[in-house]
This record gives sequence, C-alpha cells and structure tokens, in this order.
Amino acid sequence: MISVQVKEGDRLRFRGRRVGMKEHVAEVEAVLGQDGGPPYRVRYEDGHEAVVVPESDCVVEPRG
Repeated sequence: MISVQVKEGDRLRFRGRRVGMKEHVAEVEAVLGQDGGPPYRVRYEDGHEAVVVPESDCVVEPRG
C-alpha cells in the first residue's frame, strides 16, 4: 500500500509484476479515501477508468 498523500492530478505508475509485463500509468481523477489515502479513481493512458487500491508495485509521481 502507498504511504504518501496522493492528490488529484498525481500519476500512479504500476510496475509489471512478471517478466515481460508492461508498466501501466494512470492519472488520479479523484481521491476516495481519507487524508489522501486509497481508494483512487484513475484514468489509464488508454482512456479507461477504474477504482484502485495500489500495492507495493506502484510509484506515485506528484503533479507538477
């Protein structure tokens, strides 16, 4: 789980869990948890949206 405060506009970079699995990047559209915590509504590069609770394979890239 992520231990930083996430804000709308931040990007979540999900690393591949297996060899050959491609990385996915999503922009945070809404923070649904308290104090910047999960879950988050995100939009992936291909346009689809999802609600996610990131795990240790995720890196937060602050907006800006």
